Amino acid sequence: MTQEQRTRWLRILALVFAVGLTLFLYLNRHRVQHLQGYGYAGIFLVSLLTNATLILPIPGVLITSAMGAVFNPFWVALAAGSGAALGELSGYLVGFSGQGIVERAQWHDRIEPYIRRYGGLAILVMAFVPNPAFDVAGIIAGALKMPLRIFLFWCWLGKVLKMLIFAYSGALLLGSPSPS
Repeated sequence: MTQEQRTRWLRILALVFAVGLTLFLYLNRHRVQHLQGYGYAGIFLVSLLTNATLILPIPGVLITSAMGAVFNPFWVALAAGSGAALGELSGYLVGFSGQGIVERAQWHDRIEPYIRRYGGLAILVMAFVPNPAFDVAGIIAGALKMPLRIFLFWCWLGKVLKMLIFAYSGALLLGSPSPS
């Protein structure tokens, strides 16, 4: 098997994995919310799973807000942001696997120049802004072959900053956090 064939198979497997995971999580979204009962580890898992879906959003930030009222908002944000960043790898993998498809998509021409020009800073801003379209940024970053460590770092930073806002908002609006 040549290097080109191995790369083609890797791309196909990454695409099948990401699409399969998205369908599984979307069909079982009501079960995902039960993980929050496991404390910070549960918050991490809920955030990872809700961010691993592609295009079909599951409202993980609402869980982060609610948990900010129950636990220490700083640690909630760190757990949720870390899980969210790892969950976004599904979009990155789709971009890596289906580069030709992504480049023909209409939204590619709007977002790709920003990611190409600003790199990680574009990922940071798009990860920070609450919107279900961050998958598009991850897909494009994967298609552009942005180094994974750079994508993950800036995505993680943006997600943690966003989750800080949601966790502290939940703490302020829904109740006072315990010192745990």
